[in-house]
Amino acid sequence: MTIAPYTTVGLIPEITEIQSRDDIATNLDHLYGLTRTAVAMGGLDHPVRLVALPEGALQGFGDEIHDLDHAAYARTCAIQIPGAETQELARWAAEFDVYIMAQAKALHPAFPDRYFNVGFAINPNGEIILRHYKLNPLPGMETSLSPHDVLTQWTRLNGNGPDAYWPVAHTAIGRLGVMMANEASFPENARGLALSGCEIAYRTSYPLPGVASDAFDVQNRARALDNTMYVLAPNPASYTGTDGPRTDFFGGHSTITDYTGHTAGHVDHGGVATFVTATIDLTALRAHRSTATWTNWTKDLRVELYRPLYDQPIYPANLYSDRPPYHHDDYREHVTRPQIKLMHTRGIWR
Repeated sequence: MTIAPYTTVGLIPEITEIQSRDDIATNLDHLYGLTRTAVAMGGLDHPVRLVALPEGALQGFGDEIHDLDHAAYARTCAIQIPGAETQELARWAAEFDVYIMAQAKALHPAFPDRYFNVGFAINPNGEIILRHYKLNPLPGMETSLSPHDVLTQWTRLNGNGPDAYWPVAHTAIGRLGVMMANEASFPENARGLALSGCEIAYRTSYPLPGVASDAFDVQNRARALDNTMYVLAPNPASYTGTDGPRTDFFGGHSTITDYTGHTAGHVDHGGVATFVTATIDLTALRAHRSTATWTNWTKDLRVELYRPLYDQPIYPANLYSDRPPYHHDDYREHVTRPQIKLMHTRGIWR
């Protein structure tokens, strides 16, 4: 099937930190106006078919910034997927005839008083067609569960195949996947998506100082290049917390990277709500994957050589199988420091 070139839009919104689910309405009002403008202006050359809302756009990052109690945040701020908020996004998807990719801290029926960081996609019919549970929360800050933190129960519920960790939605605009924020700091997550056929990966948001050091841009380009896929990486504009003035701790550098690792669209500044756009050409991507002899690297993975690298576990599995996630100080004491010691004990680091 030939897919005509189309425009993808990454929203760069102002975010207001929530204290309860009802507060999400403030962010939704802002996002709707921004979406309407972005679809109209972004579609001047090719129609907009895909809109990406950055991580944090609905709820902010109050649980992380303020080191909130995990169970309390689950009860007061985490949402259901599907639920009222995704129904509102589904209404926009139908109104503008677009796919929407977004993120939320969300509940899971199998884990009472717990929440995960979930990336999801909605089609123009308003259906949720993809749910990805973040595998690598930001260490020492982010207190949402990873499937790896409850690995035994997760595999019992979902199996242990790639779909349990790197699901990909096959759609009329290409194959969509998620490796949000810190997940793309690990090449394995991009490779997991690529081996599941992903063509367009959602990777957002990323804070300072990782943006100022160019880590964000380097990772976006590398993950796109190594896996012959587009990477959508809009970063939020400004942030209004519950205990401080509006600020920008993201640092801009919103980008859309094409499948050759080149920046196809960028907005360098932060602080002001706007959007970033680029043309998605799936026919060209698929031709490149099918005809290149070198730069479609996934076909040449020598997996037998790499498998022994992962024989010994490093980060502890099932860390939160019988307790809530650590607060920041306890995480450093019980996880970060022992992990650094482990690398020294094994002689990997000096």
